[in-house]
Amino acid sequence: MRPVTATAAAVTSILGVGAAAVAAGRYASDAALKATPGRPLPADRRLTVHATAAGQVTLTRSFSALRPGTWGIAGSGIHAVVGPVVDGASEGADTVVRRLESVGQGILEPGVKVRLTPALYGGDPGSDLGLDHQEVEIPGELGPLPAWYVPGARDTWIITAHGLGATRAHPMNLMPFLHQQRFPVLDLAYRGDPGAPRPADGLGHFGASEWRDLDAALRYALRYGARNVILHGWSTGATMALYAAVESPLRDRISGIVLDSPVLDWQVTLRALAAARGVPAALLPLAVRAAQGRTGMGATPVLETSVPASLRTPTLILHGPDDTIAPWGPSRELAARRADLVSLHAVPQAPHASMWNVGPARYEETLRRFLTPLM
Repeated sequence: MRPVTATAAAVTSILGVGAAAVAAGRYASDAALKATPGRPLPADRRLTVHATAAGQVTLTRSFSALRPGTWGIAGSGIHAVVGPVVDGASEGADTVVRRLESVGQGILEPGVKVRLTPALYGGDPGSDLGLDHQEVEIPGELGPLPAWYVPGARDTWIITAHGLGATRAHPMNLMPFLHQQRFPVLDLAYRGDPGAPRPADGLGHFGASEWRDLDAALRYALRYGARNVILHGWSTGATMALYAAVESPLRDRISGIVLDSPVLDWQVTLRALAAARGVPAALLPLAVRAAQGRTGMGATPVLETSVPASLRTPTLILHGPDDTIAPWGPSRELAARRADLVSLHAVPQAPHASMWNVGPARYEETLRRFLTPLM
């Protein structure tokens, strides 16, 4: 082979490998950056409904089906609420019986496929909870953002932000409690959500850009009667709340933030999501590099930025040692480094962004104690 021909062949081979690597990286990063709102996280395996009886449902036995607490179960055209495992109920070696609290949509029949979900509801605060509410539009950076506003007597508002794989239906779990505490609640749908503007690149940024939609909701609340605001976020919504508490020009009006399962190292979370969706381990480094190139996100974890030192807002973190999507180590470190402002409530046996579900009463009592001085 002539030298020129050999060189051309080598260059072509290198380019081919490079193109393949880019394509593989994009494919792998899509598993995390294009998470569809309302799509279950990959850790939530499908279960089969085996039987129903008065106030009970029998499901495929698995670690998820045996989780303590209260959960939604969702399938095609189906949404219901299940309570704890029924002690002493007749069950086979491959099944488990849980208390059936309600069926909001569809019919639970034997053979139906469902998943456990932290979101108990699939409608709106009026239809599902009987709460007076308004559908409002918040002027956002990319366009109007839909939100539910539930009025309350206090002049401190709660603004909620859901996280990965969820929609604004998820924060409805807490609305009865917050309504009982007389807080007005603004439940936000942000960029990429149904009814909200799509980001130009069509990708999620793990809160790094989405926090500006939370800032827009803060401005809206202050414009319409809030004296102060408490931000309550789950997963990437918690990351948004942390960024807003540090970066917002109106951060002095944020009297507290609640971080449920915060994503404090997006690279770890991206790898976990991609791996759980079946991306081979060899492609995970490519996924991280592709994500950086496509989104412009920095490689530095939150704890290695100026955010911890800049935080001036009382903060409650609710996180679980069993979280495989956003490991709780960084939450524990943040609480240790900023013990003057940050308190950490550990929730064992809780998967990602499901701290309330495994123990609603404990969660709400912890939250009540945090909120009381901020009212």
